Amino acid sequence: MPHAVMPVYAPAPVTPVSGKGLWLYEADGTAWIDCIGGIATNALGHCHPALVAALSHQAETLWHVSNALVIPGQRALAEKLTAACFADLAFFSNSGTEAVECAIKTARRYHAASGAPQRSVIIGFHGSFHGRTYAAINASGNAAYLQGCGPLLPGFVHCDLDDHDGFARAVARPDVAAVIVEPVQGEGGARALSADDLLRLRRLCSAHGVLLIHDEVQCGMGRTGRLFAHHWAEGSAPDIMAIAKALGGGFPVGACLATADAASGMTAGSHGSTFGGNPLAMAVAGAAFDIIADPATLAHARAMAQRLREGLAALRARHPDIIIDIRGKGLLVGLKLAPNNRAFIAAARAQHLLLAGGGDNIVRLLPPLTVTAEEIDMIVERTGAACVAMTCPAVA
Repeated sequence: MPHAVMPVYAPAPVTPVSGKGLWLYEADGTAWIDCIGGIATNALGHCHPALVAALSHQAETLWHVSNALVIPGQRALAEKLTAACFADLAFFSNSGTEAVECAIKTARRYHAASGAPQRSVIIGFHGSFHGRTYAAINASGNAAYLQGCGPLLPGFVHCDLDDHDGFARAVARPDVAAVIVEPVQGEGGARALSADDLLRLRRLCSAHGVLLIHDEVQCGMGRTGRLFAHHWAEGSAPDIMAIAKALGGGFPVGACLATADAASGMTAGSHGSTFGGNPLAMAVAGAAFDIIADPATLAHARAMAQRLREGLAALRARHPDIIIDIRGKGLLVGLKLAPNNRAFIAAARAQHLLLAGGGDNIVRLLPPLTVTAEEIDMIVERTGAACVAMTCPAVA
């Protein structure tokens, strides 16, 4: 039956009406293991009681006033975030792509304020994904997302992550403002950059006066088992970082974090957002941060990631004709497949397991940081059943 929603999505035939932790439930009680997690957003699972309490309390107090007035929750969350990483300042947005837009503007305004407005080029990488706004899709350079959207924006070039010499030449250009990179690519194939890669990018950017932007929208906020993915490589911290998704645990909120020097061009009136950093978002994100940043939460996430990876490695050994490689880091896991990934997602759905797709023919498993050992084993079991179904369709 036709409906009024613009047909830009192709949703699976699943209609959840409630959720708890890892699980989603339809109206008739049908239960699903949710390894999509709102696309790596529900880091604490569905309806975490602390987030429900924070949202309920704030909803009865104050929703929205705009940034024309002081919002105490912004200052409180900004202090938590900056105290936990390299940054000195935070700008709050509604989404990851908006945080990326702010990061790009911050980098270009830095050079303009420093007397080098010609330094405006942003270097991105093939296989990246930075969001759906116009600058973000140009930063990614994915032809499928750019098609039909008019002329390409000037000021964006792209390198291959494996072409070290090509990147070294590109970053040395006198018109380069910044490099944007995901420490762990999500949509592009769950590819985790090594510590050496992250340190090489940091070293070359510093050598040429180029700002380094990390897009940790998907891989940040505990997803890899550390609060931020670049924390796995000491000395690789960026100048600017975009975060979102898990920051609000399911509530729409993002942030652009930067050093005071990198943000020196961001003066009053240079950027803004009507809803960004509203009291509702700050209340939920503040509660989510306290739980995600807890060392016990991160330790649990690392342990569950190890258990998941071991289980999937055993499946790969049993089904080498299905699973080619296991990628990612922490609880951002990608399975590189031999059969079509969409067909595998459908086979997993027959086991009441919801998986996300990705580039390079992968499926992503994105359980919450709070997933239990028993639930990890169930995820592995159902993934294995999907492998069997792909190998022997008659069994499905």
